[in-house]
Amino acid sequence: MSVSLVPKLGRVALASALLLATTLTPSQACTGLRLTNKDGTTVSGRTVEFGIEIEGHAAMIPRGQTFTGQTPAGDGMKYTAKHAVVGLYAYTDVKIMDGLNDAGLMAGAFYLPQFSTYTPVTADNQAKGVSSAEFPNWILTQFGSVDEVRKAVEAGDVVITPTVLNGWGNEPPPFHYAVYDTTGAAIVIEAIDGKLVIHDNPLGTITNSPTFDWHMTNLRNYITLNPDNVQTGKIGPVELQAFGQGNGMWGLPGDFSPPSRFVRAALFSANAIPSDNAEEGITHVFHVLNNFDIPKGIGRTHDGDGLQADYTILTTAKDSQSLRYYYKSYEDQTIRMIDMKQLDLDAKDIQKFPIVSDQPIVDMSAKLK
Repeated sequence: MSVSLVPKLGRVALASALLLATTLTPSQACTGLRLTNKDGTTVSGRTVEFGIEIEGHAAMIPRGQTFTGQTPAGDGMKYTAKHAVVGLYAYTDVKIMDGLNDAGLMAGAFYLPQFSTYTPVTADNQAKGVSSAEFPNWILTQFGSVDEVRKAVEAGDVVITPTVLNGWGNEPPPFHYAVYDTTGAAIVIEAIDGKLVIHDNPLGTITNSPTFDWHMTNLRNYITLNPDNVQTGKIGPVELQAFGQGNGMWGLPGDFSPPSRFVRAALFSANAIPSDNAEEGITHVFHVLNNFDIPKGIGRTHDGDGLQADYTILTTAKDSQSLRYYYKSYEDQTIRMIDMKQLDLDAKDIQKFPIVSDQPIVDMSAKLK
């Protein structure tokens, strides 16, 4: 199911909403995409950007772990992990916000400022309530496919409540969510006007505000872009030679706003030459995501005498066939991996992994000939 907001937003209103989303809140510029390999396998990846420091950690949640959702009125949904999950969580609440489970289901939260509106808590729905940061954890611990997630959400088995969380400021963090599985199926879930809306995601692409359906409509502005180079052209009787490579993509937006990143991510992932298999696809997805790497200072907001500079804190990738979760950080571009098949997925306790490290620099001076 899908609800379009495009008719409700005039050009001025939409421009104002985008301005608010990029100036009144710390920058959040996450980009997600999916690649399909020659053997039919898929890999997904995303960047994690914030204009403020976020305490990120990696963990494996074993099967049988119990959770209690958070709502403004107190305890919400109580659930037990049916699937083991590996991925990232923020601050001290060990609930995965971006990860992969033992069935190959992949999910992650992406910021959606100014557009996410959660469900008010009532006596009737509190037992179904989870916070916006916990929603991916509920998905990954409970389901093995996109179809299962879709059915549960459409049945109203869960509500996302407007819960203020430690570390996330004075308002509930505004998210929407990307979900992928081993079949290549992909959806985006958004909380709009207090209701969960599901969008099919045929390109596997996601960024931030506005809503997903707006981004898909905006792609119509770029249907002339083509990865094939044009060698020559004519203006009247004059034949002109191309300066170099890449002119088929002339007009591709290069800034780091959510609409521009969505266009680039959609075109890059759709036109990437497929890798032979998932293992090679992981290397490929990191190379594609390098195009969305934001150095400190390129996107920034002045807040009084302070400065918030958006940058790529982490880049992650997921191989749903091998059940491997990969990541690299701003401080260390070394790609690190957690292999679920090497872990005890029925362990008694949650297993935590360090993600903070320094970039190794190899001195080759003595090896020169």
